[in-house]
Amino acid sequence: MKDHTRRAVAFIAARLVSRRRSGSVYDYRNGRHFNFSGDADARGVSVYDYAESCHVSGSGGPNFSLYHYGNSRHINLRVDGESFQGYDYDSSSHFSGRVNGNSVSLYDYESGSYYNFAA
Repeated sequence: MKDHTRRAVAFIAARLVSRRRSGSVYDYRNGRHFNFSGDADARGVSVYDYAESCHVSGSGGPNFSLYHYGNSRHINLRVDGESFQGYDYDSSSHFSGRVNGNSVSLYDYESGSYYNFAA
């Protein structure tokens, strides 16, 4: 997955699981905050990624069908309690993760690595 796609998924997953409103996600790999706005709840997702100047939106869950307008590709996202998993059509790869409070850990099957965020 691309870095910005991982950040968007982490932000959305954190909003869906914690139900907390946040305007950014901190990417530990890049060492900085990235700003987002919009809503993500059981009815659907509509967020804006300021760093990429694009929307990510889609229908409600727990199986979300999202569209990343920057990548022009779909993302499937399933949320189950504090865990999430899905498929990124841009990279043709799966991902999975967990939200614990404001911490998000995402495993990217394409890179075979874990990525950590705070939202």
